[in-house]
Amino acid sequence: MAQYPVPNSTLSFWRTEPHDFDNHRTTVELPAEVDIVIIGAGYAGASIAYHLLEKSKESGKNLFWRQEKLVLVPQEEMVSSESGKDLNVMTQVIFPGGHLKPDPYYRAAGEITRKTLPQVFILTICKGALRKHGRDAAEEVSSFEQRHVKAIKELVEKENIECDFVVTRATDVCLYEDIRKELKSGLEALTAAKISSAAEVHYSDGRTAEGISGVKGAKGCFTYTAGHVWPYKLVLSLLSKVVSRGVNLQTHTPVKSVNSTNDQRRRWSVETDRGSVKASKVIYATNAYTSTLLPGFKKKIIPVRGICSRIVPTKAHAPFLSNSYILRLSPMEYDYLIPRSDGSIVVGGARRDYFRDLDQWYDNIDDSKLIEPAKNYFDGYMQRHFRGWEDSGAYTDKVWTGIMGYSSDGFPFVGDVPGKPGAYVCAGFSGHGMPQIFLSGKAIAEMVLDDKKAEEVDLPRLYRASQARLDAKGEVTLDAWRAMAGNSMQAKL
Repeated sequence: MAQYPVPNSTLSFWRTEPHDFDNHRTTVELPAEVDIVIIGAGYAGASIAYHLLEKSKESGKNLFWRQEKLVLVPQEEMVSSESGKDLNVMTQVIFPGGHLKPDPYYRAAGEITRKTLPQVFILTICKGALRKHGRDAAEEVSSFEQRHVKAIKELVEKENIECDFVVTRATDVCLYEDIRKELKSGLEALTAAKISSAAEVHYSDGRTAEGISGVKGAKGCFTYTAGHVWPYKLVLSLLSKVVSRGVNLQTHTPVKSVNSTNDQRRRWSVETDRGSVKASKVIYATNAYTSTLLPGFKKKIIPVRGICSRIVPTKAHAPFLSNSYILRLSPMEYDYLIPRSDGSIVVGGARRDYFRDLDQWYDNIDDSKLIEPAKNYFDGYMQRHFRGWEDSGAYTDKVWTGIMGYSSDGFPFVGDVPGKPGAYVCAGFSGHGMPQIFLSGKAIAEMVLDDKKAEEVDLPRLYRASQARLDAKGEVTLDAWRAMAGNSMQAKL
Protein backbone atom coordinates (compact mmCIF):
# COMPACT_ATOMS: atom_id res chain seq x y z
CA MET A 1 0.00 0.00 0.00
CA ALA A 2 1.28 3.47 -0.91
CA GLN A 3 2.44 5.51 2.07
CA TYR A 4 2.02 9.27 2.24
CA PRO A 5 2.67 11.70 5.08
CA VAL A 6 -0.20 11.92 7.52
CA PRO A 7 -1.94 15.26 8.16
CA ASN A 8 -1.63 17.12 11.46
CA SER A 9 1.85 15.98 12.41
CA THR A 10 2.96 16.73 15.94
CA LEU A 11 4.55 20.17 16.13
CA SER A 12 8.30 20.23 16.77
CA PHE A 13 10.24 22.87 18.66
CA TRP A 14 12.08 23.72 15.44
CA ARG A 15 8.86 25.10 13.97
CA THR A 16 8.29 27.74 16.62
CA GLU A 17 9.37 30.39 14.09
CA PRO A 18 7.54 29.46 10.85
CA HIS A 19 8.96 30.60 7.51
CA ASP A 20 6.90 32.06 4.66
CA PHE A 21 8.00 29.15 2.50
CA ASP A 22 6.03 26.71 4.63
CA ASN A 23 3.31 27.39 2.10
CA HIS A 24 4.71 28.65 -1.19
CA ARG A 25 3.89 28.27 -4.86
CA THR A 26 6.18 30.15 -7.19
CA THR A 27 3.58 29.99 -9.97
CA VAL A 28 -0.18 29.57 -9.70
CA GLU A 29 -0.18 26.63 -12.09
CA LEU A 30 2.31 23.85 -12.53
CA PRO A 31 4.54 24.27 -15.58
CA ALA A 32 3.71 21.85 -18.38
CA GLU A 33 7.32 20.74 -18.78
CA VAL A 34 10.71 21.35 -17.21
CA ASP A 35 14.25 20.08 -17.43
CA ILE A 36 14.41 18.69 -13.88
CA VAL A 37 11.85 17.82 -11.21
CA ILE A 38 13.02 17.28 -7.64
CA ILE A 39 10.42 15.40 -5.61
CA GLY A 40 11.06 16.44 -2.04
CA ALA A 41 12.03 19.86 -0.71
CA GLY A 42 13.58 19.08 2.64
CA TYR A 43 17.30 18.92 3.40
CA ALA A 44 18.04 16.58 0.50
CA GLY A 45 15.89 18.35 -2.08
CA ALA A 46 17.04 21.82 -1.04
CA SER A 47 20.70 20.73 -1.05
CA ILE A 48 20.39 19.23 -4.52
CA ALA A 49 18.72 22.35 -5.90
CA TYR A 50 21.39 24.55 -4.33
CA HIS A 51 24.23 22.51 -5.81
CA LEU A 52 22.57 22.42 -9.23
CA LEU A 53 22.49 26.21 -9.22
CA GLU A 54 26.04 26.53 -7.92
CA LYS A 55 27.43 24.08 -10.44
CA SER A 56 25.59 25.65 -13.36
CA LYS A 57 26.94 29.05 -12.33
CA GLU A 58 30.49 27.72 -12.07
CA SER A 59 30.26 26.12 -15.50
CA GLY A 60 28.82 29.26 -17.07
CA LYS A 61 25.76 27.39 -18.28
CA ASN A 62 23.23 29.41 -16.27
CA LEU A 63 20.69 26.64 -16.66
CA PHE A 64 18.20 27.95 -14.16
CA TRP A 65 17.53 31.54 -15.04
CA ARG A 66 13.95 30.65 -15.94
CA GLN A 67 11.42 28.92 -13.74
CA GLU A 68 10.58 26.30 -16.33
CA LYS A 69 13.99 24.74 -15.87
CA LEU A 70 13.66 23.19 -12.41
CA VAL A 71 10.70 22.45 -10.15
CA LEU A 72 10.78 21.41 -6.49
CA VAL A 73 7.66 19.47 -5.54
CA PRO A 74 7.12 18.79 -1.82
CA GLN A 75 4.30 16.45 -0.86
CA GLU A 76 2.94 18.60 1.94
CA GLU A 77 3.64 21.90 3.60
CA MET A 78 7.26 22.43 4.43
CA VAL A 79 6.71 21.77 8.09
CA SER A 80 4.52 18.74 8.33
CA SER A 81 5.85 15.85 10.39
CA GLU A 82 8.13 15.62 13.33
CA SER A 83 11.21 16.70 11.69
CA GLY A 84 9.22 17.04 8.71
CA LYS A 85 9.79 13.62 7.26
CA ASP A 86 7.50 13.54 4.38
CA LEU A 87 7.92 13.60 0.66
CA ASN A 88 9.30 17.04 1.17
CA VAL A 89 11.97 15.22 3.10
CA MET A 90 12.00 17.33 6.20
CA THR A 91 12.32 13.98 7.85
CA GLN A 92 16.04 14.01 8.27
CA VAL A 93 16.09 17.66 9.05
CA ILE A 94 13.94 18.40 12.02
CA PHE A 95 13.54 15.23 14.01
CA PRO A 96 17.18 14.40 14.64
CA GLY A 97 17.60 17.48 16.79
CA GLY A 98 19.97 19.41 14.54
CA HIS A 99 22.87 17.15 15.47
CA LEU A 100 25.59 17.48 12.83
CA LYS A 101 27.65 14.63 14.24
CA PRO A 102 30.05 12.85 11.89
CA ASP A 103 30.66 9.21 12.68
CA PRO A 104 34.46 8.95 12.87
CA TYR A 105 34.59 5.28 13.84
CA TYR A 106 31.17 3.58 13.76
CA ARG A 107 29.87 3.79 10.20
CA ALA A 108 33.29 3.19 8.79
CA ALA A 109 32.33 -0.37 9.63
CA GLY A 110 29.38 -0.31 7.31
CA GLU A 111 28.46 -3.95 7.36
CA ILE A 112 26.07 -5.37 9.93
CA THR A 113 25.57 -9.12 10.05
CA ARG A 114 23.68 -11.42 12.30
CA LYS A 115 26.96 -12.63 13.74
CA THR A 116 27.74 -9.26 15.28
CA LEU A 117 26.46 -7.97 18.60
CA PRO A 118 23.04 -6.26 18.79
CA GLN A 119 24.82 -2.94 19.35
CA VAL A 120 25.82 -2.73 15.75
CA PHE A 121 22.36 -1.52 14.81
CA ILE A 122 23.27 1.61 16.68
CA LEU A 123 26.97 1.71 16.07
CA THR A 124 27.76 0.01 12.82
CA ILE A 125 31.04 -1.14 14.31
CA CYS A 126 33.99 -0.18 12.15
CA LYS A 127 35.75 -3.52 12.25
CA GLY A 128 32.98 -5.18 10.21
CA ALA A 129 33.23 -2.78 7.28
CA LEU A 130 36.96 -2.75 7.40
CA ARG A 131 36.89 -6.53 7.22
CA LYS A 132 34.33 -6.86 4.42
CA HIS A 133 34.85 -3.75 2.29
CA GLY A 134 38.46 -2.83 2.95
CA ARG A 135 40.34 0.21 4.13
CA ASP A 136 39.49 2.51 1.22
CA ALA A 137 35.73 2.03 1.63
CA ALA A 138 36.00 2.67 5.37
CA GLU A 139 38.04 5.82 4.74
CA GLU A 140 35.49 7.11 2.24
CA VAL A 141 32.58 6.71 4.63
CA SER A 142 34.25 8.31 7.64
CA SER A 143 35.96 11.20 5.84
CA PHE A 144 32.81 12.03 3.83
CA GLU A 145 30.88 12.58 7.05
CA GLN A 146 33.73 14.47 8.68
CA ARG A 147 33.89 16.93 5.77
CA HIS A 148 30.28 17.94 6.34
CA VAL A 149 31.14 20.06 9.37
CA LYS A 150 33.44 22.25 7.29
CA ALA A 151 31.07 22.22 4.31
CA ILE A 152 28.10 23.45 6.36
CA LYS A 153 30.26 26.06 8.09
CA GLU A 154 31.35 27.40 4.70
CA LEU A 155 27.78 27.33 3.38
CA VAL A 156 26.40 29.25 6.34
CA GLU A 157 29.13 31.88 6.08
CA LYS A 158 28.96 32.22 2.29
CA GLU A 159 25.18 32.55 2.13
CA ASN A 160 24.77 34.45 5.43
CA ILE A 161 22.30 31.89 6.73
CA GLU A 162 20.99 32.50 10.24
CA CYS A 163 20.46 29.01 11.64
CA ASP A 164 22.32 28.98 14.99
CA PHE A 165 25.14 26.93 13.52
CA VAL A 166 27.81 26.02 16.09
CA VAL A 167 31.04 24.05 15.71
CA THR A 168 31.64 22.10 18.91
CA ARG A 169 32.71 18.69 20.22
CA ALA A 170 30.48 15.64 20.27
CA THR A 171 30.73 13.64 23.49
CA ASP A 172 29.85 9.99 22.99
CA VAL A 173 29.26 8.47 26.43
CA CYS A 174 29.13 4.74 27.24
CA LEU A 175 27.09 3.86 30.31
CA TYR A 176 27.78 0.14 30.22
CA GLU A 177 31.02 -1.75 29.94
CA ASP A 178 30.43 -3.99 26.94
CA ILE A 179 29.83 -1.13 24.55
CA ARG A 180 32.84 0.77 25.89
CA LYS A 181 35.04 -2.20 25.07
CA GLU A 182 33.46 -2.67 21.66
CA LEU A 183 33.83 0.98 20.69
CA LYS A 184 37.38 1.19 21.92
CA SER A 185 38.26 -1.97 19.99
CA GLY A 186 36.67 -0.52 16.86
CA LEU A 187 38.56 2.74 17.24
CA GLU A 188 41.82 0.82 17.65
CA ALA A 189 41.11 -1.14 14.46
CA LEU A 190 40.57 2.06 12.49
CA THR A 191 43.65 3.66 14.01
CA ALA A 192 45.74 0.65 13.00
CA ALA A 193 44.33 0.92 9.47
CA LYS A 194 45.25 4.63 9.43
CA ILE A 195 41.67 5.82 8.86
CA SER A 196 42.02 9.61 9.00
CA SER A 197 38.97 10.34 11.14
CA ALA A 198 40.19 8.04 13.93
CA ALA A 199 43.02 10.45 14.72
CA GLU A 200 40.38 13.07 15.56
CA VAL A 201 38.88 11.02 18.41
CA HIS A 202 39.92 11.50 22.04
CA TYR A 203 39.11 8.61 24.36
CA SER A 204 38.73 8.68 28.15
CA ASP A 205 37.58 6.05 30.65
CA GLY A 206 36.91 5.60 34.35
CA ARG A 207 36.58 8.67 36.52
CA THR A 208 38.10 10.80 33.81
CA ALA A 209 35.16 9.97 31.52
CA GLU A 210 32.61 11.10 34.08
CA GLY A 211 34.55 14.27 34.76
CA ILE A 212 34.94 15.17 31.09
CA SER A 213 31.37 14.34 30.11
CA GLY A 214 29.53 15.39 33.26
CA VAL A 215 27.41 12.26 32.86
CA LYS A 216 26.77 10.17 35.94
CA GLY A 217 28.12 6.65 35.78
CA ALA A 218 30.06 7.11 32.54
CA LYS A 219 32.25 4.07 31.81
CA GLY A 220 34.04 5.75 28.93
CA CYS A 221 33.62 8.60 26.48
CA PHE A 222 34.85 9.59 23.04
CA THR A 223 34.99 13.19 21.87
CA TYR A 224 35.50 14.63 18.38
CA THR A 225 34.63 17.68 16.30
CA ALA A 226 30.97 18.07 15.40
CA GLY A 227 28.35 20.76 15.02
CA HIS A 228 24.71 21.52 15.60
CA VAL A 229 22.23 23.71 13.83
CA TRP A 230 18.60 24.86 13.72
CA PRO A 231 17.75 22.49 10.84
CA TYR A 232 14.44 24.03 9.84
CA LYS A 233 16.05 27.46 9.44
CA LEU A 234 18.92 26.00 7.43
CA VAL A 235 16.64 24.20 4.97
CA LEU A 236 14.12 27.00 4.56
CA SER A 237 16.92 29.50 4.01
CA LEU A 238 18.32 27.28 1.27
CA LEU A 239 14.89 27.06 -0.33
CA SER A 240 14.40 30.82 -0.28
CA LYS A 241 17.77 31.30 -1.94
CA VAL A 242 17.18 28.81 -4.74
CA VAL A 243 13.70 30.21 -5.43
CA SER A 244 15.15 33.72 -5.64
CA ARG A 245 17.48 32.40 -8.34
CA GLY A 246 14.76 30.92 -10.51
CA VAL A 247 13.70 27.59 -9.03
CA ASN A 248 9.95 26.92 -9.03
CA LEU A 249 8.79 25.63 -5.62
CA GLN A 250 5.33 24.06 -5.44
CA THR A 251 4.16 23.10 -1.94
CA HIS A 252 0.98 21.11 -1.19
CA THR A 253 1.45 19.11 -4.38
CA PRO A 254 1.47 15.37 -3.61
CA VAL A 255 3.11 13.28 -6.32
CA LYS A 256 0.98 10.23 -7.09
CA SER A 257 3.18 8.54 -9.69
CA VAL A 258 6.04 9.05 -12.11
CA ASN A 259 5.60 7.41 -15.51
CA SER A 260 7.87 7.02 -18.51
CA THR A 261 6.86 8.65 -21.81
CA ASN A 262 7.66 8.09 -25.47
CA ASP A 263 9.24 11.53 -25.68
CA GLN A 264 13.03 11.16 -25.83
CA ARG A 265 13.46 14.75 -24.67
CA ARG A 266 10.95 14.70 -21.79
CA ARG A 267 11.10 11.08 -20.78
CA TRP A 268 9.22 11.36 -17.46
CA SER A 269 5.70 12.48 -16.56
CA VAL A 270 5.26 13.44 -12.91
CA GLU A 271 1.60 13.02 -11.95
CA THR A 272 0.28 15.15 -9.08
CA ASP A 273 -3.07 16.13 -7.60
CA ARG A 274 -2.78 19.38 -9.54
CA GLY A 275 -1.84 18.00 -12.93
CA SER A 276 1.23 16.56 -14.59
CA VAL A 277 4.69 17.89 -15.34
CA LYS A 278 6.91 16.42 -18.04
CA ALA A 279 10.61 16.38 -17.28
CA SER A 280 13.88 15.25 -18.77
CA LYS A 281 15.20 14.15 -15.38
CA VAL A 282 13.57 13.32 -12.05
CA ILE A 283 15.27 13.28 -8.66
CA TYR A 284 13.67 11.41 -5.75
CA ALA A 285 14.59 13.14 -2.47
CA THR A 286 11.78 11.37 -0.66
CA ASN A 287 13.53 9.47 2.14
CA ALA A 288 11.06 7.37 4.18
CA TYR A 289 8.41 7.53 1.45
CA THR A 290 10.60 6.56 -1.49
CA SER A 291 8.93 3.19 -2.10
CA THR A 292 5.58 4.92 -2.66
CA LEU A 293 6.92 6.17 -5.99
CA LEU A 294 9.68 3.60 -6.49
CA PRO A 295 8.25 0.19 -5.48
CA GLY A 296 11.66 -1.42 -5.99
CA PHE A 297 12.74 0.29 -2.77
CA LYS A 298 10.09 -1.48 -0.68
CA LYS A 299 11.91 -3.03 2.28
CA LYS A 300 15.05 -1.17 1.19
CA ILE A 301 14.08 2.18 2.72
CA ILE A 302 11.72 1.67 5.65
CA PRO A 303 9.80 4.35 7.57
CA VAL A 304 10.87 4.42 11.21
CA ARG A 305 9.08 6.58 13.77
CA GLY A 306 11.13 8.34 16.43
CA ILE A 307 10.50 10.72 19.30
CA CYS A 308 12.22 13.92 20.41
CA SER A 309 11.84 16.60 23.08
CA ARG A 310 12.91 19.99 24.34
CA ILE A 311 13.88 20.28 28.00
CA VAL A 312 14.03 23.66 29.77
CA PRO A 313 15.74 24.43 33.11
CA THR A 314 13.90 26.82 35.42
CA LYS A 315 16.86 27.87 37.55
CA ALA A 316 19.77 29.99 36.39
CA HIS A 317 22.44 27.83 38.03
CA ALA A 318 21.84 24.80 35.78
CA PRO A 319 25.24 23.98 34.23
CA PHE A 320 25.62 25.15 30.65
CA LEU A 321 26.51 22.34 28.26
CA SER A 322 28.91 23.33 25.50
CA ASN A 323 29.12 19.94 23.75
CA SER A 324 26.54 17.80 21.99
CA TYR A 325 26.01 14.27 23.30
CA ILE A 326 25.22 10.65 22.61
CA LEU A 327 24.37 8.58 25.71
CA ARG A 328 24.60 4.82 25.14
CA LEU A 329 22.48 3.16 27.81
CA SER A 330 22.37 -0.47 26.65
CA PRO A 331 22.96 -2.50 23.48
CA MET A 332 19.80 -1.12 21.83
CA GLU A 333 19.19 2.10 23.74
CA TYR A 334 20.81 5.44 23.10
CA ASP A 335 19.81 9.08 23.36
CA TYR A 336 21.21 12.13 21.61
CA LEU A 337 21.09 15.75 22.70
CA ILE A 338 22.24 19.20 21.73
CA PRO A 339 22.40 22.28 23.96
CA ARG A 340 20.66 25.45 22.83
CA SER A 341 22.02 28.96 23.36
CA ASP A 342 18.99 29.77 25.53
CA GLY A 343 19.98 27.02 27.98
CA SER A 344 17.38 24.52 26.81
CA ILE A 345 18.32 21.02 25.64
CA VAL A 346 16.92 19.09 22.67
CA VAL A 347 16.90 15.36 23.49
CA GLY A 348 15.79 12.46 21.32
CA GLY A 349 15.82 8.69 21.60
CA ALA A 350 13.82 6.98 24.38
CA ARG A 351 14.17 3.54 22.78
CA ARG A 352 14.19 1.96 26.23
CA ASP A 353 10.44 2.44 26.46
CA TYR A 354 9.28 1.33 23.02
CA PHE A 355 11.92 -0.51 20.99
CA ARG A 356 10.68 -4.01 21.83
CA ASP A 357 7.20 -3.15 20.51
CA LEU A 358 7.87 -3.25 16.77
CA ASP A 359 4.52 -1.75 15.79
CA GLN A 360 5.31 1.44 17.68
CA TRP A 361 8.12 2.42 15.34
CA TYR A 362 8.92 0.05 12.46
CA ASP A 363 7.18 0.84 9.15
CA ASN A 364 5.07 3.35 11.08
CA ILE A 365 4.35 6.71 9.41
CA ASP A 366 1.91 8.14 11.95
CA ASP A 367 3.66 11.16 13.40
CA SER A 368 0.33 12.79 14.28
CA LYS A 369 0.62 10.98 17.62
CA LEU A 370 3.30 10.55 20.25
CA ILE A 371 4.82 7.15 20.93
CA GLU A 372 2.66 6.40 23.96
CA PRO A 373 5.08 4.20 25.95
CA ALA A 374 7.79 6.86 25.61
CA LYS A 375 5.91 10.13 25.96
CA ASN A 376 7.04 10.63 29.58
CA TYR A 377 10.57 9.31 29.09
CA PHE A 378 12.17 12.76 29.00
CA ASP A 379 10.68 13.94 32.31
CA GLY A 380 13.57 14.35 34.76
CA TYR A 381 16.07 13.29 32.10
CA MET A 382 18.74 15.90 32.82
CA GLN A 383 18.46 15.37 36.57
CA ARG A 384 18.94 11.60 36.14
CA HIS A 385 21.98 11.72 33.91
CA PHE A 386 23.92 15.00 34.30
CA ARG A 387 25.90 16.15 37.29
CA GLY A 388 24.85 19.53 38.63
CA TRP A 389 21.34 19.35 37.16
CA GLU A 390 19.67 17.79 40.22
CA ASP A 391 18.21 21.11 41.40
CA SER A 392 17.84 22.72 37.97
CA GLY A 393 14.06 22.44 37.90
CA ALA A 394 14.38 21.21 34.31
CA TYR A 395 11.07 20.12 32.78
CA THR A 396 9.88 18.75 29.46
CA ASP A 397 8.59 21.68 27.44
CA LYS A 398 7.66 19.85 24.22
CA VAL A 399 7.61 16.33 22.78
CA TRP A 400 7.10 15.40 19.13
CA THR A 401 7.47 12.50 16.75
CA GLY A 402 8.74 12.20 13.19
CA ILE A 403 9.47 9.70 10.47
CA MET A 404 12.96 8.70 9.38
CA GLY A 405 13.96 6.57 6.39
CA TYR A 406 16.13 3.60 7.43
CA SER A 407 17.98 1.75 4.69
CA SER A 408 18.19 -2.03 4.61
CA ASP A 409 22.00 -2.10 4.86
CA GLY A 410 22.68 1.00 6.94
CA PHE A 411 23.87 3.22 4.07
CA PRO A 412 21.89 5.77 2.05
CA PHE A 413 20.91 5.15 -1.57
CA VAL A 414 22.45 7.90 -3.72
CA GLY A 415 22.78 7.95 -7.51
CA ASP A 416 21.02 6.58 -10.58
CA VAL A 417 17.81 4.66 -9.99
CA PRO A 418 18.61 1.20 -11.40
CA GLY A 419 16.81 0.55 -14.69
CA LYS A 420 15.40 4.08 -14.98
CA PRO A 421 17.58 6.35 -17.17
CA GLY A 422 17.29 9.99 -16.17
CA ALA A 423 16.03 9.15 -12.66
CA TYR A 424 18.08 9.68 -9.50
CA VAL A 425 17.61 8.94 -5.81
CA CYS A 426 18.98 10.55 -2.66
CA ALA A 427 17.30 8.87 0.31
CA GLY A 428 17.55 6.38 3.16
CA PHE A 429 19.76 8.23 5.64
CA SER A 430 18.75 6.15 8.67
CA GLY A 431 18.30 9.08 11.05
CA HIS A 432 21.85 10.23 10.32
CA GLY A 433 21.30 12.64 7.46
CA MET A 434 22.86 15.83 8.79
CA PRO A 435 26.46 14.65 8.12
CA GLN A 436 25.57 12.83 4.89
CA ILE A 437 23.00 14.75 2.85
CA PHE A 438 24.59 18.04 1.80
CA LEU A 439 27.56 16.54 -0.03
CA SER A 440 25.42 13.69 -1.34
CA GLY A 441 23.29 16.42 -2.92
CA LYS A 442 26.42 17.84 -4.50
CA ALA A 443 27.23 14.43 -5.99
CA ILE A 444 23.71 14.14 -7.42
CA ALA A 445 23.97 17.62 -8.97
CA GLU A 446 27.20 16.67 -10.72
CA MET A 447 25.68 13.44 -12.01
CA VAL A 448 22.60 15.24 -13.34
CA LEU A 449 24.36 18.15 -15.04
CA ASP A 450 27.39 16.31 -16.41
CA ASP A 451 25.76 12.92 -17.08
CA LYS A 452 28.27 11.23 -14.80
CA LYS A 453 27.92 7.93 -13.01
CA ALA A 454 28.16 7.58 -9.24
CA GLU A 455 31.63 6.11 -9.65
CA GLU A 456 32.80 9.37 -11.24
CA VAL A 457 31.77 11.78 -8.48
CA ASP A 458 32.80 12.37 -4.87
CA LEU A 459 30.57 9.83 -3.16
CA PRO A 460 31.40 6.84 -0.90
CA ARG A 461 31.12 3.61 -2.85
CA LEU A 462 28.90 2.15 -0.13
CA TYR A 463 26.30 4.90 -0.81
CA ARG A 464 25.89 4.13 -4.51
CA ALA A 465 22.42 2.98 -5.48
CA SER A 466 22.66 -0.27 -7.43
CA GLN A 467 20.60 -3.25 -8.46
CA ALA A 468 22.86 -5.44 -6.37
CA ARG A 469 21.89 -3.53 -3.24
CA LEU A 470 18.20 -3.72 -4.15
CA ASP A 471 18.51 -7.47 -4.68
CA ALA A 472 20.51 -8.11 -1.51
CA LYS A 473 18.90 -10.09 1.30
CA GLY A 474 18.60 -8.97 4.88
CA GLU A 475 17.43 -5.88 6.71
CA VAL A 476 19.68 -4.63 9.48
CA THR A 477 16.98 -2.86 11.48
CA LEU A 478 14.92 -6.02 11.81
CA ASP A 479 18.01 -8.11 12.43
CA ALA A 480 18.90 -5.89 15.37
CA TRP A 481 15.36 -5.98 16.73
CA ARG A 482 15.25 -9.77 16.47
CA ALA A 483 18.56 -10.03 18.30
CA MET A 484 17.24 -7.85 21.10
CA ALA A 485 13.57 -8.78 21.29
CA GLY A 486 13.69 -12.41 20.28
CA ASN A 487 11.12 -14.17 18.19
CA SER A 488 7.94 -13.14 20.00
CA MET A 489 6.64 -11.09 17.07
CA GLN A 490 7.94 -13.09 14.14
CA ALA A 491 4.45 -14.00 13.00
CA LYS A 492 3.74 -10.35 12.28
CA LEU A 493 6.53 -10.18 9.73
